[in-house]
Amino acid sequence: MHTVHLPDTTLAVHTPGSGLPVLLLHGFPFDHAMWAGQDPLADDVRLIVPDQRGFGRSPGPPPASIAQLADDAVALLDAVHVAEPAVICGLSMGGYVAEQVAARYPHRVRALILVDTKLEADTPEARVARAKLAATVTRVGQEAVAEAMIPNLLARSDAGRGRPGRAAVEDYLRRTIHATPVATITAALGALAARPDMVDPMRVVTVPTLLVVGAEDMITPPDCMERAERVFPRPRLLIMPHCGHMAPLEDPATFNAAVREFLREVAGPGAGLPEDDRPREPVR
Repeated sequence: MHTVHLPDTTLAVHTPGSGLPVLLLHGFPFDHAMWAGQDPLADDVRLIVPDQRGFGRSPGPPPASIAQLADDAVALLDAVHVAEPAVICGLSMGGYVAEQVAARYPHRVRALILVDTKLEADTPEARVARAKLAATVTRVGQEAVAEAMIPNLLARSDAGRGRPGRAAVEDYLRRTIHATPVATITAALGALAARPDMVDPMRVVTVPTLLVVGAEDMITPPDCMERAERVFPRPRLLIMPHCGHMAPLEDPATFNAAVREFLREVAGPGAGLPEDDRPREPVR
């Protein structure tokens, strides 16, 4: 990790690899380490994996809006000297940020990868629920978020629960939630509740788009990505079996294989991305 200074904040960022730039944006309320299982992709591409403002080792101030996080993402690309269009990948909250980057800075996007997220704005009921959670966190601390979120983040099937490393994933989720400042959690909940509907802006995104969702995702279920598939001009959809809302953490091998395949097509012949002959789930 190293630090990068932006106009009004400082971000900690992990930048392994070289070649095609791929920006990985974490979900709420986590940090760059949720992408640790994607480090093998750095054999083929340049990964840019930040702690977004207020999260992990990035000190803040906390996020004011999803649009602000998108501005940070583009400023980060500038700061690490990425002038060419990059592949923008985000999970959940990071997906909302990626959508904003694609809408606000289309010339900076070579391809889009949206993971366990959706295009629609919060319903009024969801906004109320976020506000109540923010009030509870302010009163009793981060454990309120851990108790509310962790049971819904991972697959509940026997196959999902039986994956190697499941206990380590649960430990990471809990530790990271408890390490996230209350001010960041409450600010991010407000930003998530206030984010705009992105269905119409995404209809004009012409770059290749990979949509990934866990088959057992209870927060943004597969039908969210199936609706998104009908919006984007150039979509591909992968539904990952026995995974919940944290598919790249739950089954990194399947996720990485699908991303490698997608990136080979994005980069085109002669880009130096090796063929991957490992079994993978079909992408439609």
